[in-house]
Amino acid sequence: MIKIYHNPRCTKSRQGLALVEASGKPFEVIRYLEDVPTKEELKQVLQLLSIAPVDLVRKNEAIWKEEFKGKTLSDEQIIEAMIAYPKLIERPIVISGNKAVIGRPSERIIELLG
Repeated sequence: MIKIYHNPRCTKSRQGLALVEASGKPFEVIRYLEDVPTKEELKQVLQLLSIAPVDLVRKNEAIWKEEFKGKTLSDEQIIEAMIAYPKLIERPIVISGNKAVIGRPSERIIELLG
């Protein structure tokens, strides 16, 4: 089953959800701001994306700039920051099987589902 980590207030996330819906495949929507992923879930997502935790952070968010920017943080500390402040998690994330993409640009979602 396809999973999409979704923020309904985000235009890119809504576009990503529309692409997943248009695929006609079964999917699950995870509203990660309300249903915050656990540390293990986030680590699994990072592994599927094949990226470092810092690459999943929305670095233009005020909370990142105020609390974390310019500090030397371990991967664990970055993961903990994303769990404490889920707004920091880049979106949308679409997972299909053992592959995942960040849907920016949305063409990545099309490639994943194709």
